[in-house]
Amino acid sequence: MTQQTHSHTAFSTLLDNGIAELVINKPPVNALSSQEWLALAQQIDTLGNNPEVRVQVIRAEGRGFCAGVDIKELDAFPERIVAVNAGNYNTFKAVHRCPVPVIVAVHGYVLGGGIGITGAADIVVASDCASFALPEVDRGAMGGGAHLQRLFPVQKVRYLFFTGEAISAPEAFKYGFIERIVPREQLRDAALEIAARIAAKSPAMIKLAKEALNGIEDGNLEDKYRWEQGFTLQAYQSPDSAETRRAFVEKRDVQF
Repeated sequence: MTQQTHSHTAFSTLLDNGIAELVINKPPVNALSSQEWLALAQQIDTLGNNPEVRVQVIRAEGRGFCAGVDIKELDAFPERIVAVNAGNYNTFKAVHRCPVPVIVAVHGYVLGGGIGITGAADIVVASDCASFALPEVDRGAMGGGAHLQRLFPVQKVRYLFFTGEAISAPEAFKYGFIERIVPREQLRDAALEIAARIAAKSPAMIKLAKEALNGIEDGNLEDKYRWEQGFTLQAYQSPDSAETRRAFVEKRDVQF
């Protein structure tokens, strides 16, 4: 199969031998704007519907996998929360509903939207430096609980959501969602090795398997997340929500 590449300001893709590799790379922290989330969703959909693609790998360059949404954008333009919600929803849906398996390879911080991508994925590979957190309550927002609940049991989800605390990959490993933990320099190879194993299978059988497995899940992931997003809009109507974003931008403690 011929090698194909595609570049965007926030991510790039490489297609080689049935494996589509999508790399998020937006310094300094891989926090994406509303338009970048929408573009990311579109690219994941495009790759998933490309007959040459048998499996997708999503990973990132830089200090961490993904810091979620661009808080500075939402501080300056709070009305863009609707576009951000749409971009997040479309991205997580694109991963979860992708016709082919999606492997996510995470390192460093996995925050907010990074949790959404990871929770929507089929297989998770992590570097030993990875950590997972959903600091939404500290950012005046909601959302991501549905995807966190695909990674951790109910009470652990609530602890992580209420506190905003991070949990390291070695600690998270006992909950069963991480397939493999490797040193950072081996992360890409580990993900591609699993991808190659899947890409060698019958594409028709793997696509049927993906659809079947999605169908037997408890509840509807997209409906659950959409429910949460209604509370994000409600949260944004609170002055506390605006204060959290202002404090984040100004690098100071919040004042409630």
